[in-house]
Amino acid sequence: MKNTLLFLVIAMLTASCLKDKVQPTPLTDNTAPNPYAEINNTFGYGILAKIKGIWNGPVVSPTALGSFPEWIVDFRPISSNQISSKNELDSLNDIHMSFFIAKYNDQYRVCFRNGGSFAGQTRVSYFLVDSVDESASHAFYRFTEIIKGKSRASTSVLFRNDSLIMTAYTNQYNTLSTPAIHMNWSAKLQDLTACQPATTNFNFPQKTLTKDFSSTFVGQVEAVYYSIGGGDPYVESLQPYLGKTTISYTYGPGLTPSPLKKVFLLITTQPLISGFTLNTANLSTRSRYVVLAANDQSYTFNYMHPGSYYVYAFYDSDGNGTANSGDWISTSNVAFSLANLGNTAQTTQINFVMP
Repeated sequence: MKNTLLFLVIAMLTASCLKDKVQPTPLTDNTAPNPYAEINNTFGYGILAKIKGIWNGPVVSPTALGSFPEWIVDFRPISSNQISSKNELDSLNDIHMSFFIAKYNDQYRVCFRNGGSFAGQTRVSYFLVDSVDESASHAFYRFTEIIKGKSRASTSVLFRNDSLIMTAYTNQYNTLSTPAIHMNWSAKLQDLTACQPATTNFNFPQKTLTKDFSSTFVGQVEAVYYSIGGGDPYVESLQPYLGKTTISYTYGPGLTPSPLKKVFLLITTQPLISGFTLNTANLSTRSRYVVLAANDQSYTFNYMHPGSYYVYAFYDSDGNGTANSGDWISTSNVAFSLANLGNTAQTTQINFVMP
């Protein structure tokens, strides 16, 4: 998968990321017996505003999925107290992340829900923030699995200026005595304009409750679920505001694809084509993408943020993961809009062979 996240002239866009990966020592406020008993004191609240926007940067991971040079994540508010993103690599690998305010053990803390499919196998995990360090120069948040804590899994998020580092650890299904690194993502903020309508609509963020988990995990050995709807207390289908878009594509006259090749579908929030020229500056507005078999000519993007978009497609004739001479591309700015809880469809055509 190292090359499957590249599109068009990604090589022209140099991803900048944090060079300093040293994390500050996390601090936990224990100055009162229960300092977070009031929602106005929600622990970790600051991350809700900081995570907004489209982020992009390389992932380093020892998992079977491997490392890759770009991971693009579009975080936008979906209520006054929750922010989310959804990403796909292909039809078997996707991830849905969200941060929201939860109540657990009579405390209000920000919860991190991380769910999706890995090689077609579903997993959803719930984490609560347990460490926060906020200053003028940085902000650090650590989330640990709700029942077993950091011995099971944890995710830290470190912000400095317009960059972030997200690092995840896991004990690999309870097979390790000490959790090992699962992935490290070093990203740079690309765009804030796409999330602004939702931010304004919800007056986001606000200190209001998303989920009361007071009795949710009683009797459970861990806050991890391995099937869709299999006890998951906050399934994706119950989350607000999001819609879905089905994108189809066709091939122009004289273009006959091989089913062994791949097609890349890319959704942006600003147009990439100006006349006959690629607008490289707007590559920063890439929001969603998926890699498909060349004969799989339709895909539905679920849990998609309402907004205005453009869709593009390219057929990777030489299989190198980037558009170059001999590959086939769509050459139109095909625009569409998605409403709150909407369901829309759009079609584009791959119609040009790159010289």
